[in-house]
Amino acid sequence: MSDLLQRLRARGWRMTSQRRVVAEVLDGEHVHLTAEEVHARATARLPEIARATVYNTLGELVAIGEVVEVSTDGRAKRYDPNARRPHEHLVCSRCGTIRDVHPTGDPLAALPPSERFGFTVTTAEITYRGLCPDCAAKGDRP
Repeated sequence: MSDLLQRLRARGWRMTSQRRVVAEVLDGEHVHLTAEEVHARATARLPEIARATVYNTLGELVAIGEVVEVSTDGRAKRYDPNARRPHEHLVCSRCGTIRDVHPTGDPLAALPPSERFGFTVTTAEITYRGLCPDCAAKGDRP
């Protein structure tokens, strides 16, 4: 489980009913919802919540560093509440399912100095791709 709600309370984030619902929808493990998915789930809990409120809340959560925008293969942006624990993503090439993974080792160390071209490298973003168990069971290739 992510600790999004706990983190937001600790930072004194003003918790209106609309913001709370958006945070509750995002809270969890392996959560990578699009803004439309967040809106649909939030509406199920709070029917009067406006789409603009959901988008504004997501934007604010990203701006304050409590949620990370994830974009894979030009698909819709997804929102990841696991912003505090370093991780990478494992993405199904067919259905787009995303899982958080925590590989061992330092990805920065994997890039030799000769390949840095004078850059001072501070972060690395790695995406692992393959087929999820459900898509692999269907037998076709991506």
